[in-house]
Amino acid sequence: MTAISQACMGVACAAKEVSLKCPTCLKNGIESYFCSQDCFKRSWNDHKILHRQPSKNGTYDPFPDFKYTGPLRPAYPLSPRRAVPPDIPRPDYSVDGQPKSEMRARGNKITILNKQEIEGMRTVCRLTREVLDIAAAMVRPGITTDMIDEAVHNATIERNSYPSPLNYVHFPKSVCTSVNETICHGIPDQRVLVDGDIINIDVSVYHNGFHGDLNETYYVGSKALANPDAVLVVETARDCLNKAIEIVKPGMMFRDPGEVIQKLSNERGTSVVKTYCGHGVNRLFHCAPNVPHYAKNKAVGTAKPGMCFTIEPMINLGTWKDKTWPDDWTSTTTDGKLSAQFEHTLLVTEDGVEVLTARLPDSPGGPVPLLSSKPSHLVATK
Repeated sequence: MTAISQACMGVACAAKEVSLKCPTCLKNGIESYFCSQDCFKRSWNDHKILHRQPSKNGTYDPFPDFKYTGPLRPAYPLSPRRAVPPDIPRPDYSVDGQPKSEMRARGNKITILNKQEIEGMRTVCRLTREVLDIAAAMVRPGITTDMIDEAVHNATIERNSYPSPLNYVHFPKSVCTSVNETICHGIPDQRVLVDGDIINIDVSVYHNGFHGDLNETYYVGSKALANPDAVLVVETARDCLNKAIEIVKPGMMFRDPGEVIQKLSNERGTSVVKTYCGHGVNRLFHCAPNVPHYAKNKAVGTAKPGMCFTIEPMINLGTWKDKTWPDDWTSTTTDGKLSAQFEHTLLVTEDGVEVLTARLPDSPGGPVPLLSSKPSHLVATK
């Protein structure tokens, strides 16, 4: 910029003409001027504190120095932690964030549920589906992910249940909301959903000593439904889960779903995230078995009647690799391209599988036809 008459914001600088604007402040709608690049660098440690101040819409990025992989940014401040009535039973980590029972149970021993425990899982998974459907019905341009968190929290406690994510290893919210390039574990905040977004809502409920776990990815507005890449990654994730469920029965090896998922993902030019996997779920939120979603994995164990676990493939439009934000939770694609995920809690029966978190006839969302069989970046190179 051309030099103008304006006091420099540099530390201990008396210059009255400036020729440089801070690029981060520009994005945040903050006016800041410096007389030179050297003055800007010298003042950086003091100046960057300003980036944590609210922008014109009252939100701010708490990690202004972080190298994000795509356009998504956190929108703080987070709302205060939501209260759970004292009479609602809660898991052992609800106070100090430490899932002590999970820590004690670490290993490859897989729980076989009895009839009473299976009924407990059926109940909690039905409630989990109800809560997810309430959240999904809200999805539209103009709402924030924090509004979804509030709805999930309220719907959960109305069912005399505890939102399993809340304070699990200090996760601050009652649901995970993962938008666009976020693979999983997105923290609900003040960001407003816009037409063209996709959002995964991951709901987990704790009721009468059992956890249910379920997530789906939804289109935000007509632009998302008209975006071939968005539809491809969402529907591939959905189809990968459905294909994997088809092979679940007694005797299935826990390494097998990854072969099915990887094959379909490869056929459509997408990739499978390797960092996260499906898991056992019952009285513990996460336990054995591990169920990887990629081919040639080393998972151990075989499915038997009475076992409960999730399959939850995360499918990326580009690379499978992930990068975690400084909040220690939000996992995003390293190339900034879209990611989608679907999850069900499954019960192995004597002759197959029962999808405990199955969709209802009036559940929001649902499959849509593919607009393209390959990601746009692959089609363009042909």
